Amino acid sequence: MLNRLRSSPLLRVLLALVALAFLAYGLARNWTETSAALSRLSWWSLGGSFLAVLAGLGFMLVAWRDILAGLGSPLPLRVAARVLFVGQLGKYIPGSVWAFAAMIELARDHGAPPRRTFSATALGLVTSLGCALALAAATLPGQIARQAWWLLALVPLILVGLHPRVMTWGLNLALRVARREPLDRVLSGAQMAKAAAWTMAGWLVYGVHLWVLVGGMRPAGPSLYAVAAGAYALAWATGILTVVVPAGIGVREGAMVVALAPVLDTPRALAVAVVSRVMFTAGDAVWAGLGFLLARGRAVPAAQLSDAASNVSR
Repeated sequence: MLNRLRSSPLLRVLLALVALAFLAYGLARNWTETSAALSRLSWWSLGGSFLAVLAGLGFMLVAWRDILAGLGSPLPLRVAARVLFVGQLGKYIPGSVWAFAAMIELARDHGAPPRRTFSATALGLVTSLGCALALAAATLPGQIARQAWWLLALVPLILVGLHPRVMTWGLNLALRVARREPLDRVLSGAQMAKAAAWTMAGWLVYGVHLWVLVGGMRPAGPSLYAVAAGAYALAWATGILTVVVPAGIGVREGAMVVALAPVLDTPRALAVAVVSRVMFTAGDAVWAGLGFLLARGRAVPAAQLSDAASNVSR
């Protein structure tokens, strides 16, 4: 599949169109419920929530770019945005490989070997999962946290897995199974901590997006932010671990309704969950469009990448 993507620009365009079609289908499938949920919120709350989503996605971009640079393939920010967000449109296509495949091929266009792109994406996903679960454990009320104990119990395992030695062993094992070359560079503890800090910053901003939406349904307050941030983190983690459903559709919303139970009744919590899904779908589309436009035709020469990689290692 990767060889076909690399050799056929037409296939790339067709896959992008398929991804956009699934994205549009996801929005249109339950448009009656979506429009009803949107009508219950003010324009300022919708706008504020969407801006928070865009900002949070920006933090995640910086974290992923830093991980890829630490592995030896630094990319300009605009190019990284194209690789990450255009590639991630593939997550809306049923199946768990399309986003990885698209990102690998887009990064290859700019000199990043597949093993590094795969490893950076896998590390970014595991780091995000760990940060999300840690945030949920720190902010959700005890009753909700106890119901999700099996998810929160993953936090210590993820922390161990992100240790540079364990992380490198696991990634090289996955690359060996995929018949790829092993990593030629290891992320340091400082580089991993920096990426985790950017990721956690993104999660805290994601919390703002849900806090604004919940505040549109009832008076907002500092404690409400904690519940909202934890609710979205737990919902996302539940959805991402349900790999048989494209982008966690339906699973995330159900988990969010349960997590928001202390502050919202079921109809209002469901409305917030539906709007949150729309915000992130639109955010993915906007960032993909920005990445495509800003990095269009900007291939990075191999010599420039080699020099940049040398600077990173110093």
